[in-house]
Amino acid sequence: MNGYSPQIGEVVWDEVTRRIGRVMDRVSARWQLRPLGGGREWDTNGPLRPATASEQLSADVSLANARSRGESP
Repeated sequence: MNGYSPQIGEVVWDEVTRRIGRVMDRVSARWQLRPLGGGREWDTNGPLRPATASEQLSADVSLANARSRGESP
C-alpha cells in the first residue's frame, strides 16, 4: 500500500484494475468502488490514489459519449 486512505465518495484510480471509480465503502482491508456513471461495484485492496483531473475528465467524456449513443453504462 502507498499509505493513501481515501474518504467515502472520493474519486480514485485503482492501480490494479486501471479503472477510475468512486469509493463506496471499506470492508476490512478491501475498498468497494463503483464506476462514475453507476453500475456494478468492484472490490480492490489497492493501491489507490486520487484520480487526476485528466483521468476524471476522460471518464466523464466516455460516460457522456455512451449516453449519446443510447447505451446505459
